[in-house]
Amino acid sequence: MIAVVCGGVGAARFLSGLLDVVEQSEVVAIVNTGDDLELYGLSISPDLDTIVYSLSGSSNAETGWGLSGETWAAMEALDRFGAPTWFRLGDRDLATHLYRTARLGEGATLSQVTAEIVSAFGLGLAVVPMSDDKVRTRVALASGEEVSFQEYFVKLAHAVRVTAVRFEGSAMAAPAPGVLEALGAAERVVIAPSNPVVSIGPVLSVPGVRDVLAARRATVSAVSPIVAGAALKGPADRLLEELGATASVGGVAKWLTGVAATLVVDRADEGRVGEVESEQMSCVVTDTVMRNRSVAARLAEVAIGGTP
Repeated sequence: MIAVVCGGVGAARFLSGLLDVVEQSEVVAIVNTGDDLELYGLSISPDLDTIVYSLSGSSNAETGWGLSGETWAAMEALDRFGAPTWFRLGDRDLATHLYRTARLGEGATLSQVTAEIVSAFGLGLAVVPMSDDKVRTRVALASGEEVSFQEYFVKLAHAVRVTAVRFEGSAMAAPAPGVLEALGAAERVVIAPSNPVVSIGPVLSVPGVRDVLAARRATVSAVSPIVAGAALKGPADRLLEELGATASVGGVAKWLTGVAATLVVDRADEGRVGEVESEQMSCVVTDTVMRNRSVAARLAEVAIGGTP
């Protein structure tokens, strides 16, 4: 069994490649829920949904989020009332959030609802939220204001300077059922090429997760989301720098060295292997820019094998 710690679009692409080389029933994806929010009276889990939509072939190729074939009648109607519509949900996507909200209201846990959604989309892997408890990523801005992750990422287009990130509720949260067991028993654990601060950080903040990874560090590998000093998507490079690290594979290694023994980096960073090794991590060089599914599959083979 392969366990993957993940969140967001990069993780979804990596998982699509992994499922080409490993049976779905042998994969457990442990997903960040720090990005979750309540909006319009609905419980929304962006990273969980991005992974499910992408792996089922249902994702919106134009936006990179939501479902294909979307219409926007509900958002247009909300605009009429002057409601805040900076976080846009397509009409088809709304069905997922309506279902999740109703089931949670009936007393189901987020893990149970997620398993139901995964099954409804015809997937055979386990997609597990990091916790059934509410953990929310909060971002402190240079202006002195603190905002939710989605306000920072979507409303403010992650174009403002950050001074700190915290994971509200994580100290009191429990890992979702099966999380620690999967991380402990997996043949290999991979930390997907996700933002190390706001996608991987929330998962590591859940009590017990960091400890179980540290205990088996030798069989944990991570894929760098930074290539040639820049993030392929999103603000990972800027966040690392703003929080005192460097936007480089060396900075990623420093961030993750306590929980992973191997960092997989792109060929563009072959000259920076020494930076990774200086953080007591092995460095494996291969193609990490997942331009197509075959590259993603090869990357997955490297990540789970630990060799190029």
